[in-house]
Amino acid sequence: MKDSSKNTNRLFSEVEGITIEQFFIFQEIEKVKEWIAYDELTLSEIAWKLGYSSVAHLSAQFKKVTGLTASHVKKHAANNRKSLDNI
Repeated sequence: MKDSSKNTNRLFSEVEGITIEQFFIFQEIEKVKEWIAYDELTLSEIAWKLGYSSVAHLSAQFKKVTGLTASHVKKHAANNRKSLDNI
């Protein structure tokens, strides 16, 4: 890695308190939560779209970041969504 990249990574970590890699993982998990809430894609499709090697890898990453399983989030998201007719 070039020195400028190392400096950028270090500065990012100092300012944000997390690594750039962690930041991108957190962003991906937020996207997963959004897609789960909309219930238009399967977990397999989400894993494929985000470039995960398997659903198991995505599921493990999701649980590590959120502390919850994707199926738990999906179940509760479905209960909390309101149809457009009810808004």
